Amino acid sequence: MPRRSSQPHLVIGLMSGTSFDGVAAALVAVQGAGLATRAELRAFETFPFPPAVRRVIAEVSSPASGTVDKVCRANVLLGELFAEAAIAIARKAGVPLSRIALIGSHGQTIHHLPREKTSGVFSLKGPAGASQKRLPMSFSSTLQIGEPCVIAERTGVTTVADFRPRDMAVGGQGAPLVPYVDYLLLRHRRRGRLVLNLGGIANVTHLPPACRAADVLAFDTGPGNMLLDALVSLFTRGRRTYDRDGAMAARGVVSEPLLRRLLRHPYLRRRPPKSTGREEFGVPFAERLLREGALSREDLLATAAAFTAASIADACRRFVAPRGRVDELVASGGGCHNRTLMRLLAEAFAPVPVRLSDEFGIPVDAKEALAFAILAHETMAGRPGNLPSATGARKAAVLGKIVPGRRRREGGVGW
Repeated sequence: MPRRSSQPHLVIGLMSGTSFDGVAAALVAVQGAGLATRAELRAFETFPFPPAVRRVIAEVSSPASGTVDKVCRANVLLGELFAEAAIAIARKAGVPLSRIALIGSHGQTIHHLPREKTSGVFSLKGPAGASQKRLPMSFSSTLQIGEPCVIAERTGVTTVADFRPRDMAVGGQGAPLVPYVDYLLLRHRRRGRLVLNLGGIANVTHLPPACRAADVLAFDTGPGNMLLDALVSLFTRGRRTYDRDGAMAARGVVSEPLLRRLLRHPYLRRRPPKSTGREEFGVPFAERLLREGALSREDLLATAAAFTAASIADACRRFVAPRGRVDELVASGGGCHNRTLMRLLAEAFAPVPVRLSDEFGIPVDAKEALAFAILAHETMAGRPGNLPSATGARKAAVLGKIVPGRRRREGGVGW
């Protein structure tokens, strides 16, 4: 439990998303806990992965090539890179590591299997004559790499990581977790807000006016940047990884027949709680679209952008609108830089205004790194960091695994 202090704790949040762009690092001053949480972003930067590291992550994220030895090596490699990012963001802010109270590292997701079901059973065999138990093979699982022991050792700072499995252990999908932070920072007494994160996967958090934790609805709607990025990478054989400003998509024409077919994807009709990832909407999905070969690159990107925007709007019509009003949409994530996607979202949600999280003091690129700084702070305060209404968990749970650091913070304030 944290000692009582009137001074905020300096916490570094580290995040690498499904686009494999790099490590986003945020240095956050966090004070209070739960609904009394106050957070101020002191510094932020994204440290891009070199192309070779991006290839390693892509390789270990594929069931066809992600062998155990490669995953082991990648786990340590990313731990070193995450530690470098933490050291660099502290240096940028002019803060010695001895003053950093905590690091919260989401890590890099390489596989996410919510509510996976299989047909087999396991039998646990005990000593002769002992009773045997048959266990149904139906469970959720996820794997994030970026070894937190390496981060804690290189920085000397206590590190909280591996947030998602605890939610899964109590019946949740392990995602989305950022909605808890949306609830702490963006709820409003009179306005209903839809908070949209446009990462590789798009997810929304609905915060009704004057909401309580149980009132919050959050889920993954489907692709965010993931499909667009995969198509650009395939078009250019890896020379480009995204459509800058959405310029290629802006030159294309949407294929209405293909858009209608994409909008029949079964995930879109599945009721929340639900989460998804590149297993559903990643490179294999993009490759199938390319193999059809009926559209130009620009038209295919235009259609993929329209699919992303339409799937988000459709999810809100299906699952959010029946629960309460939306007065404004607050967007964050890398997709906010895609002008074509943002224009399509504005058209889809009109007359509801689409605002950027920057207006609320949260830079669009810093949102998730800031969120995991706060989630780590909640863990150290012994407070749950999941919302059962968002993940489907049976109960709220304290998230993550704590790796003790070796530094004492100046002034003796810490955990």
